[in-house]
Amino acid sequence: MDDSDILQHLLEIEGQASALVNDAQAEAGRRFKIAEDQNRSWHDKQHHALVKELEEDYQREAASVRAEYEHSLEEYSHGLDSMSPDRKAFDTLAFSLFFGRH
Repeated sequence: MDDSDILQHLLEIEGQASALVNDAQAEAGRRFKIAEDQNRSWHDKQHHALVKELEEDYQREAASVRAEYEHSLEEYSHGLDSMSPDRKAFDTLAFSLFFGRH
């Protein structure tokens, strides 16, 4: 075998090695894409489930706060309704403010 045959054979082997590397890179890219899609899908499902749970918690808490506020407002309103005005005290205060000494 002469030098040109050896060189030609080495070039053929290098070409085959290059093709194998390209195939391996393409396969790695394909597998990476599949894994990335699976991970993104899993993440999206987890994210949506968490957002849904947090939204439900928020709605429950907001309803509870609203109910507590309405109850407090109703108690305050009933408290005001149950008070009777003290006209004598009001008249005394008004008289002292308008006609009293300063």
